Amino acid sequence: MATREASCNCGKLSVSYEGPDPERVSLCQCYECQKRTGSAFSWQTRLPIEHVTIEGRSTKRTVPTDSEKPAEFRSCDSGGATFHFCPECGSTVYWEISIAPELLGVAAGTFADPTFPPPMIAGFAAYGAAWAMNVSDLPMPGGHYDYDGTSHGGQRA
Repeated sequence: MATREASCNCGKLSVSYEGPDPERVSLCQCYECQKRTGSAFSWQTRLPIEHVTIEGRSTKRTVPTDSEKPAEFRSCDSGGATFHFCPECGSTVYWEISIAPELLGVAAGTFADPTFPPPMIAGFAAYGAAWAMNVSDLPMPGGHYDYDGTSHGGQRA
């Protein structure tokens, strides 16, 4: 069992994970992830909540809210999520996943660890920017998933 430390940019919000390498690390190109990260991709992991310790204060935002119209596109948080970000520096560190309350989503980049496992699942490549690398060409042991929900092997994104 290894201990991995994730934190926001200023270090005031952190997640410690003590356990084996994550069973799921994904690369996502859905619009929600693009907007949340400000990037063409989201590199994320889901960790068993019983192996996670959270320290620091967070501000949270739940999507969708009761007043929001549901998204007209599929995304990896289509079932809803509550995102926790640092109120000081604004970094999104982790999120609660409505359809998987036993897991905590964590932005893999917040571990700032070059040994962190690579993605094993890719999703929503159809939403990817035309200039970006073709994620569909990358080997993913867990499979690739299209915007319409069809799988090309492995688990659901």
